[in-house]
Amino acid sequence: MQHSASGCHLTQLYEIFLGSAITRSFFAIIIDMSSRFLDWLHQAEADLRHANNSLEAGDFEWSCFAAHQAAEKAIKATLMKYGSEAWGHTITVLMGNLTDQIHTPTQVLIDNARILDKYYIPTRYPNGFDSGAPTDFYTESEALQAIKLAEQIIEFCRDQINRPE
Repeated sequence: MQHSASGCHLTQLYEIFLGSAITRSFFAIIIDMSSRFLDWLHQAEADLRHANNSLEAGDFEWSCFAAHQAAEKAIKATLMKYGSEAWGHTITVLMGNLTDQIHTPTQVLIDNARILDKYYIPTRYPNGFDSGAPTDFYTESEALQAIKLAEQIIEFCRDQINRPE
């Protein structure tokens, strides 16, 4: 059986390298991840609820971070649905990994991702600022915007996942 890089599916790769326990484990993880895209989308929606709950509690930094997490997990769900790898935390980069099978995100969604990416680290760690804690720096309007941007990305991902193949 011939195998070309462009025509080889994960299951074929798994069969080719079946002899190695390490390779079997690696491909089992990848195959398992690709079948769990709905779990990732479900968690994205839960993270969005957490962003709203944090907003209501006045924890604006956590609201921004949870909005980032919601968008990240929704993009990862979309990538997994179509068999692409979904590693890393930079939403802008993850969006760049969307394949031809998926409609290209608009520039607005890419800009949304760029804004949300800025909430990944400094929302949680005091050393992201010269002094003070993240809780001292984030505002209600930033949290509201982060939630809105994440909602738009999640809606895009939901549309891609539910699109007929």
